[in-house]
Amino acid sequence: MHLHGTSKINAEGRLEIGGCDVQLLAAEFGTPLYIVDEALVRQRMREYMDAFRATGIPFQVAYASKAFCTMAICAVAEQEGLSLDVVSGGELHTALKAGFPAKRIHFHGNNKTPDEIALALDANIGCFVVDNFVELDLLDALAGERGKRVNILLRITPGVEAHTHEYISTGQQDSKFGFNLAGGAAFEAVKRAAAKPHLELLGIHSHIGSQIFEVEGFRLAAAKAAEFAIQVRDELGILFRVINLGGGFGIRYTAEDKPLPAATYVQAIADAVRTNFTAAQYPLPEIWIEPGRSIIGDAGTTLYTVGTTKDIPGVRKYVAVDGGMTDNPRPALYGSKYEAVLANRANEPATETVSIAGKCCESGDMLIWDIELPAVKPGDLLAVFCTGAYNYAMSSNYNRIPRPAVVFVKDGQASLVVRRETYEDIVGNDLLPERLKAAPAAN
Repeated sequence: MHLHGTSKINAEGRLEIGGCDVQLLAAEFGTPLYIVDEALVRQRMREYMDAFRATGIPFQVAYASKAFCTMAICAVAEQEGLSLDVVSGGELHTALKAGFPAKRIHFHGNNKTPDEIALALDANIGCFVVDNFVELDLLDALAGERGKRVNILLRITPGVEAHTHEYISTGQQDSKFGFNLAGGAAFEAVKRAAAKPHLELLGIHSHIGSQIFEVEGFRLAAAKAAEFAIQVRDELGILFRVINLGGGFGIRYTAEDKPLPAATYVQAIADAVRTNFTAAQYPLPEIWIEPGRSIIGDAGTTLYTVGTTKDIPGVRKYVAVDGGMTDNPRPALYGSKYEAVLANRANEPATETVSIAGKCCESGDMLIWDIELPAVKPGDLLAVFCTGAYNYAMSSNYNRIPRPAVVFVKDGQASLVVRRETYEDIVGNDLLPERLKAAPAAN
């Protein structure tokens, strides 16, 4: 098995994370349970920050909160000196509620509503990443109503397609995001942005995909950004002060995945920006990036309790757990693969091949196909690794199943950062009109 961060098997043969025995965590907080290794989160954040400091280039590392957004993770990001990338009013509200400095918040999204933009303007956030011409006009108008001039980046689609799942590739020309370089939309956006009285154009943003295991795509994106910046300088006399190359840095889910160290990605990006801009005698811009999954992904583990089993001789043995696609929809959406261990009997040898089924009323609610485990019994605890990113963030109440609790573990201490939902929470927003209430039974 491959253990991440502070995870280890303790003397009792049980999985331990952050100095906390997960069997004791299950007893205290119940299952399913999201467990976050806080020390590993901080380590990942520091790897990016330290790597950029070593380049000598001005930078911002913004945690992409869409991967996992709670007040606790916003607080950790603030303590580690990161900026924050949000993509909705809800994520922005969470960050502000956590006390995150508004000036270090960047607001993304291809369809920001007027209310969301107003919330961000009133909070005085640091930068908007403008995605389209409608937003360009709307933001300028709303900022003007408030007598403000706001910083923006223009999101461009550079035509660089990373080798990722088709659903999460966003850098190619056929994308719902951004202004295309091909066809001149990006150039036109720069001209219009420069003419807006309430917008301050800092530079451009691009994002070429997710779960990327090589640096060539980032080098090419940096070259495309430089080429565009040079064109804008030469034809419009406008200099970009910021080049944001997004995120998408990969993590290890299974042995098939071969991620690079954070420093390798950062060095390649810094070298490419320096080389391309220096060659054109262009003032070196500040570099921004937005890691999300690579900060929180392998720091998360989901703990389940085993319930029923179904053995079909010669075909398959199903082992059902008390969660599933409501707390981790990624296998159903993307065919994502995970590794797992029986957390309460982690030292025992594997003796059978089983498939882990969720409890939702969907035949597609499968978490792991064909994993080797010790003989599984009802009541066993199954720990699924690398569930920090896009699990809690994409969780749902399908089948009216409450969302799990989230705990941060560090130095033997477990801190509850999200309470488990209750059935009362599930019906909390329901209303029952008088005309639908049951009438008294007739005598």
